Amino acid sequence: MPSRIPESTNVAVLMGGWSVEREVSLASGKACTKALEEAGFRVTQVDPRRDVAEVLAALRPDVVFNALHGRWGEDGTLQGILETLEIPYTHSGVLASALAMDKPRAKEIFRAAGVPVVEHKVVDIETAATTHVMAPPYVVKPANEGSSVGVHIVQGGANAPLTSLLDHRAVYGASVMVERFIPGRELTCAVMGNVALGVIEIQPAVGFYDYRAKYAPGGSAHLLPAPLPPETYRKVQQHSLNAHISLGCRGVSRSDFRYDDAPGKEPELYILEVNTQPGMTGTSLVPELAQHAGHSMQELVRWLIDDASLNR
Repeated sequence: MPSRIPESTNVAVLMGGWSVEREVSLASGKACTKALEEAGFRVTQVDPRRDVAEVLAALRPDVVFNALHGRWGEDGTLQGILETLEIPYTHSGVLASALAMDKPRAKEIFRAAGVPVVEHKVVDIETAATTHVMAPPYVVKPANEGSSVGVHIVQGGANAPLTSLLDHRAVYGASVMVERFIPGRELTCAVMGNVALGVIEIQPAVGFYDYRAKYAPGGSAHLLPAPLPPETYRKVQQHSLNAHISLGCRGVSRSDFRYDDAPGKEPELYILEVNTQPGMTGTSLVPELAQHAGHSMQELVRWLIDDASLNR
């Protein structure tokens, strides 16, 4: 990988935007800006609006550091703009970004790659709001969002489905994904380049690992390395790498898993999703995993800048 000279490299950090993950993206962008400036890069922060193509064409940075999260910034749309403008950028390209954000299609690819996935159904939002489409407990989530946005658990024994879905059509769209609930432990593993880093077990302070538990200070505890049998630890790493490669991801990705090792039954390990634009905030998992592997935040962002390219 060629090394870019920080002092002569203009980096535009894209952060914020207009997805439901705007606030987290701003926090990621600020953390990355600080690390990039400390590493010696010349940095311009860009909070993109609909005229982002014109803004970037006028700015003409050497590299775009994509710190956007959620739809538009993480689903291949922005990546297509950057390809058209011929500005090298970090993280995954158009196709991998689009596939990872589309959870049902991503699951098809994971299954073909031998990565275990949870039983699910995609149904229109009216059906999910008026009937149980599978026996509770189950999970209802948007088919194309990230960071646990809009994720709800319908508990076992629930008399009614999640009727409140219809009040949040802007988040869910016309259809939702309904997934069998897997009890047990929350695990995550990052891939940097084509190397799987460590595995973290996440213990939410309250309830499950929702949007607040991910980003609020004290929302969860991170156990690194995760207290798992060595064979299971290696399996999480291998599944993460296989998922990353099968989608065609680049740069850094993070894969989330559920692991049910309740006594008296065969353990179950399932991938939930791959994040192609993982959070880079003070409570985020990828910087913590990189640090555990011996990479400081400065080294991580510099590696991402050196890895940036077109045709990703």
